[in-house]
Amino acid sequence: MSETTHDGAVAVSAPPSPDEGLSPAELADKYGLSVSGARPGLGAYVGQLWGRRHFILAFSQAKLTAQYSQAKLGQLWQVATPLLNALVYFLIFGLILEAGRGMDLKVYIPFLVTGVFVFTFTQSSVMAGVRAISGNLGLVRALHFPRASLPISFALQQLQQLLFSMIVLFVVAVAFGSYPSMAWLLIVPALALQFLFNMGLALIMARMGAKTPDLAQLMPFVMRTWMYASGVMFSIPLVLEGKPAWIADVLQWNPAAVYMDLIRFALIDGYSGKNLPPHVWALGLGWAVLVAVGGFVYFWKAEERYGRG
Repeated sequence: MSETTHDGAVAVSAPPSPDEGLSPAELADKYGLSVSGARPGLGAYVGQLWGRRHFILAFSQAKLTAQYSQAKLGQLWQVATPLLNALVYFLIFGLILEAGRGMDLKVYIPFLVTGVFVFTFTQSSVMAGVRAISGNLGLVRALHFPRASLPISFALQQLQQLLFSMIVLFVVAVAFGSYPSMAWLLIVPALALQFLFNMGLALIMARMGAKTPDLAQLMPFVMRTWMYASGVMFSIPLVLEGKPAWIADVLQWNPAAVYMDLIRFALIDGYSGKNLPPHVWALGLGWAVLVAVGGFVYFWKAEERYGRG
């Protein structure tokens, strides 16, 4: 198209654009454009995580190796730390406060050590999850990868640390008369369920910690309260004997107590099924599925917001 201007010159105008009048959303749809960093669909997100499985494993192993790299005893602290905690709890709760009353000492000591090791697995997963995003902002902002890789990797790191500790736990159990049996095989599904639960909890705390970094300062108090309410140092049914039954039920149904009870039942001779709440395996499975699936979806919904702002 052309037209003559007032001075006689001929001006050529461009033909109208075929995109004229289209909104940004319509333009993006027409040319297959998408927002940079947009959250992928849930199925695609799971596929991305599976594609990063080698990174998740390698990252967890690197973190585990580096955790005590500055200490002279190195990786021995993976076992020594929960064992020393168990010793302190035994001195205070076992000897002074007699929290193990009603239990034979041969049962109470492996009972206590198991509780400390198993609860530490959950506690460490939660604390690592809180800082999974906020403590790795450089990595989050520099590279494109599914952010769930970080809290999952930290939960996996804590599982590997627990597996090292289990060697000492087995030694303690044998030293106090609980010898290997077929029941010990139940430890494997119990730990698998606890890992799923811890992973979901780490994902939940990672999203919350990314938005509120101060949560990392609050969580030690929350975890300490949870520990005291979960029967780490005492048998809930024995200590609450004579109290309203619903109190013991609520405390035994909480997931930390459920997973400790499952592993104690599998590992310790003399810790019979009467110490467990009804349908304890169903409870363990329910908590694992609910928190793992719910935590994953909850984390995924904020995928595009991590590392921004």
